[in-house]
Amino acid sequence: MGYTNLQPPQQNYTSPEYEYARRRSSWVLPLGLFILTLFSTLMAGAAWAGQNFLEVTTWVSGVQYSLLILTFLASHEFGHYFAAKYHGVDATLPYFIPVPPLFLPFGTAGAVIRTQSPIMSRKALFDIGVAGPIAGFVMCVIFLVIGFMTLPSQDFLFQIHPEYRQFGGAIPDYGLHFGGTLLYSWLEGIFANPNGWLPPMNEMYHYPFLCVGWFGLFVTSMNLLPIGQLDGGHIAHAMFSRGQARIGRMVWWCIAVMGLGSLLSYVHSRIMFDSPDSLYTFFQSLLLPPLDTLHTYFPAFYQLWSGWVLWAVILRFFIRIEHPEVEDDEPLDGKRMAVGVLAGLILIVSFCPTGIFEVERTEQNSVPKSMPSKGKGEMTQVAQPSAKYLVTKNLVK
Repeated sequence: MGYTNLQPPQQNYTSPEYEYARRRSSWVLPLGLFILTLFSTLMAGAAWAGQNFLEVTTWVSGVQYSLLILTFLASHEFGHYFAAKYHGVDATLPYFIPVPPLFLPFGTAGAVIRTQSPIMSRKALFDIGVAGPIAGFVMCVIFLVIGFMTLPSQDFLFQIHPEYRQFGGAIPDYGLHFGGTLLYSWLEGIFANPNGWLPPMNEMYHYPFLCVGWFGLFVTSMNLLPIGQLDGGHIAHAMFSRGQARIGRMVWWCIAVMGLGSLLSYVHSRIMFDSPDSLYTFFQSLLLPPLDTLHTYFPAFYQLWSGWVLWAVILRFFIRIEHPEVEDDEPLDGKRMAVGVLAGLILIVSFCPTGIFEVERTEQNSVPKSMPSKGKGEMTQVAQPSAKYLVTKNLVK
C-alpha cells in the first residue's frame, strides 16, 4: 500500500517501552478523533435541523444524524479492518476526520485506516478493498428504506421553515440541492408512501435517514472509482492487474470532462450580458455562440458538479491513476470476480453526476411556480416576477 511500518532501533528486538507505546498509540488517537467527530457531527446535525449549532443546547437535535453518519463510516472502515485482519495484514483502527460544519456541512470528511504491513496478494487486496464499500452500501440502503417508510408529514418541514406556509405547501426552488441517483429514486418509488409527503432534494437534508443515506451513497461511489489507491483502484487492480491503469485513465478523463461542464457554465453566465468593454465584447462574440449552442442542446452538461474539477486534480496528483503492483499476481477466482462486478453495479446506481449544488435566490424563484389547490391534490400556478436569468452556483466539495 506504499506504507512502511516502524521498527525498533535494533532489528528483531522489541523493548517493553516500545510495545507499550505502540499499543497505546493504536487506540488513543483513533478514540480521540472519534470523540471530536462525534461533537462535529452533533453540530452538523443541529445545523441540518435548522438550529444554531454554535449553541450547545441545540446539539440534542443532531443526535440522530450523528449516530447515523458515524454508523455508516464505522461500517465502511471496519469492513476494511476485519478483512485486513482476516488476511493477516496489520491495520490501524479507523481514524475519523472531524470537520466543523463551518467548513463542511456534514461535520466530517470521512474516516480512514492505515495498513502497516504489505498486502501480498491480489486476493487479499480485493477482499480488503471491497469489504468497506459493500458494508457501507448495505447500511445506506437500510437507512434509505427506513427513511422513506417513516417520513413525517409536511408539518415537520414547516416547523423548520414556517415561512413556507404562505405558499400553501409548495416549496421554493432556491437553496442547497442534493443531486439524484438511480438507487435513491428506485427506493423512493418502492418504499415511500405514494399519497404522502416527499421532500424535494433541496429540503431532503432535514431528514437524517435520507441525508445520511444519500451522503453514504455519494461517498461510496467516489471511493469505488477504479483509480489509484481508492477502494475501486484496489478492486480493479485485483481483478485486472495492469489493466487497471487503462481503466483508471479512462475514468479520470470522464471526471475531468464532467468538471469542464461546470467551468463552461460559469463562463457562460459571465459573458451573457452587454458591455461597452471591447475586450469583453471580443470574447463574448467568440465564445457565446458555441456556449449558447451547448446550453440549448446539452443543458445537463452545465448542471454537473463543479467539485469534479477539484476531484480530478486530487486524483491525478495525490491519489495517482495507477495502482502499485502486489507481490503475488495470481488471478482471482470466479466468486471474487462476480463480487467485483457487483461492486461496479453499486458504483453505477450510487453515482451522482450533479453532486451538491446551490441555486441562488432570485426574484424569479423566491416564490414557487405552483402550489396545491385547497381541497384538491392538483397544483395551481402562482404569478411570479420576471427575471432574465437564473444563476446556478455549484458548491465545490
